Amino acid sequence: MKVESVSFAALTFLALLSAASFAQDRASPVAVPAQAPPSAARQAAPAAAQRSGAPAGLLIGAGDLLDVGMYGMPDFKAEVRVNSGGEISLPMLGTVLVGGLPVEKAGRLIERQLIQMQLFNDPHIMVFVKEYATQGISVLGEVQKVGIYPLLGSKTLYDAISAAGGTTPKAGKYVLITHRNDPQHSIRVPLSTGAPESIENNVPIEPGDTIVVSKAGLVYVVGNVRQPGGFVMENDRAITVLQALALAQGAGPNAALNAAKLIRKTPAGPEEVPLPLKKILAAKAPDLQLQPDDIVFVPGSAGMSAAKRGAEAALQMATGVAIWRIP
Repeated sequence: MKVESVSFAALTFLALLSAASFAQDRASPVAVPAQAPPSAARQAAPAAAQRSGAPAGLLIGAGDLLDVGMYGMPDFKAEVRVNSGGEISLPMLGTVLVGGLPVEKAGRLIERQLIQMQLFNDPHIMVFVKEYATQGISVLGEVQKVGIYPLLGSKTLYDAISAAGGTTPKAGKYVLITHRNDPQHSIRVPLSTGAPESIENNVPIEPGDTIVVSKAGLVYVVGNVRQPGGFVMENDRAITVLQALALAQGAGPNAALNAAKLIRKTPAGPEEVPLPLKKILAAKAPDLQLQPDDIVFVPGSAGMSAAKRGAEAALQMATGVAIWRIP
């Protein structure tokens, strides 16, 4: 009977102590610094859910819409837009400068300021980018429809080119990609038509990127030809001397084929190479491949031009005599 009384008294004391502890917890002020979530729970949270919302290397800019929250604290949540100065306004913390930072560093900055102001002991901030001010991807150069395309989500280079209607026949062999957060350095990506190379070169792109499709090279045919001018090497395909001459609609009637020249740019300056055009036309010499910016010069024959001018003058004189002859 005595043991039962002691046990009953101990149980009663423990019950009163628990009730007092519960009442003390209920009376604690809300401003007490929140404890960090258990380490096991933090490790169990997915890495992408801790501080994500932007592709690697993408920085927060003016006009972006951010979703800022704290793990385990549903009351600490704000959807804020970055102002022109790169600042956001958060509850209990005030103004925070996050412009030019990745979302990971922005989250750490907010955590440090919360600790410095003694609002929380070990906060865990999550920052998500809900909307980019410059979500559009600019596609320029040799594409069918130059413009800005709002490609959201995970996209690749060929997605952007397809949105612009594909490349033109004047497109070159490479593409320049410039990221919004690093405008001084462009990435050069080969533009290939082969299946394995196309898959390898189909790199991911980010919101705000600028894509410029290069222009194919030009070759020039000048001198005594029927239609002198510059001609595009479509899709940067190599063309030969005869193909370039065909684009110029052939040599003129007074062309000196044996005196033709190929003028090519070199690091030391323009270089002139004799071009046996007459032999090439007769298939007695190899048809040379041209490089971008090559110039094929076909001079005129002075003797043939003088003879032709003399014949034209005699014909005009005879015509004049026939018209003004007195019967």
